[in-house]
Amino acid sequence: MFQEINYEQLNSRQKENYNFQKVAARLADYGFNCLRLSDDWQGADFIACHIDGSTFMKVQLKGRLTIDKKYSGKDIYISFCNKRAWYLYPHDEVRDLLLDKGLMTGSKSWDEGGGYSWPYLSEQLTTLMQKYSI
Repeated sequence: MFQEINYEQLNSRQKENYNFQKVAARLADYGFNCLRLSDDWQGADFIACHIDGSTFMKVQLKGRLTIDKKYSGKDIYISFCNKRAWYLYPHDEVRDLLLDKGLMTGSKSWDEGGGYSWPYLSEQLTTLMQKYSI
C-alpha cells in the first residue's frame, strides 16, 4: 500500500514540504510544535513554539549549510539535513564561528554576494556543527 518516494525526483516545492515535515517531526521530540508560514515572514519558513510557552524560534529551511547576510540581525535559525542528520543553528552565531575560522572570507560569493553555502559537510564542518545536530 505504501511506497517510499525518491527525494531526488521531487520538485523544489515538494522538497521544501518534505523537509518541513521531517524537521518538524524531529523538533517534536524536543517539545516544539512547528507552524508553517505561507510566505517568508521576517526571513522564516516556519515558527517553532516550545511547550514551555515562552520559547519561539523563527526557522529558515535550507538544503545545505548556508550563511547569508540577509539573515544577519534577524534572530533566524537555519535548519538543513546532511546525510540524514538534521541541524538547527542560530544563523549569526554560526556565521561568526565560520568567519573566525576563515571559511568564507576572501571568497567572491561571500565578499561580493553576501552569501556562502556548502553542498556537503567536510570533516571539519561536521565537527564544528556537531553541537547543532538535532
